[in-house]
Amino acid sequence: MKYVKLGNSDLNVSRICLGCMGFGNAQTGQHSWTLDEEHSREIIKHALELGINFFDTAIVYQQGSSEQFVGRALKDFAKRDEVVVATKFLPRTQEEIDNGITGQQHIAKMIDRSLQNLGMDYVDLYIYHMWDYQTPIYDILEGLNNAVKAGKVRAIGIANCYAYQLAKANALADREGFAKFVSVQNHYNLIFREEEREMAPFCAEENIAMTPYSALASGRLSRRLGETSKRMEEDTYAKGKYDNSASQDQMIINRVTELADKYNVSMTEIALAWLLKKVTAPVVGATKIHHVEAPVKAVDLELSDSDMEYLEKYYVPHKLVGVMAQNKPNADKGGQVWMQNSPKV
Repeated sequence: MKYVKLGNSDLNVSRICLGCMGFGNAQTGQHSWTLDEEHSREIIKHALELGINFFDTAIVYQQGSSEQFVGRALKDFAKRDEVVVATKFLPRTQEEIDNGITGQQHIAKMIDRSLQNLGMDYVDLYIYHMWDYQTPIYDILEGLNNAVKAGKVRAIGIANCYAYQLAKANALADREGFAKFVSVQNHYNLIFREEEREMAPFCAEENIAMTPYSALASGRLSRRLGETSKRMEEDTYAKGKYDNSASQDQMIINRVTELADKYNVSMTEIALAWLLKKVTAPVVGATKIHHVEAPVKAVDLELSDSDMEYLEKYYVPHKLVGVMAQNKPNADKGGQVWMQNSPKV
């Protein structure tokens, strides 16, 4: 395994981040394909044995049981100061808004609940899961800064946002002396490359780490034509992201297959070796022990420039999908609330 600084933070992370959305109580959560605690622990332990020290979860994953599984496993199998734990919080609920709960109060409540789930005193990376158009970004930044000052959070990240939002937020944080976002977790892989338009160049210029999710396109970049899995069959959210462009994307997936055969490696290794040339640490989920092994091997696989060009040849622009499609700004929301409550200067 190789390690790298996470953007402008002092966190040393493995080049592969283990995504933990697949861990949690399937009976109480939103997904039917997640693993129980026993099998989750096996995967987490194996990831640690292979050198992965970066783990990503969220309070929303299986109603907090993902955080609970991860926290208990890491307590048993690792030293706290040798792992980097990331978790995420969602925007305020409508009920909270109606009851006058501020962004600062919401974050204080969310971080305490996550810490309780994890059984930890602090998280290394606390991630703003998606942009909240009903809450001023000043309130979000102050709430996150309060968590950092309280020692509950070491660094902050953001997910599912546009480059202009990240730029504005960090400019405001810089002006106010708040903690700035050191990482961004957006949707990015070989068959969905829209991040390359603005986000990737901006992050490179500002030394903001990219830790994309859906690194293997929910399994599509790791399976040959005709192969499937329980998750691919049952995950309606992933189907909504990828089914509409499946025929075009298959041309790229076929090339992943060809290079995998050429180098006698797995498709996972090819797809992630490509992504590892672009980002700091992709978030890779696992629901089987062997799902951890190929991503670790990908860290040492060097693709040539011609290989990269070969894989990229058939890409065409894609429409926004998933969270970003559901949470788009409009003329009424895009510019009005981001600076509300910011002190006058």
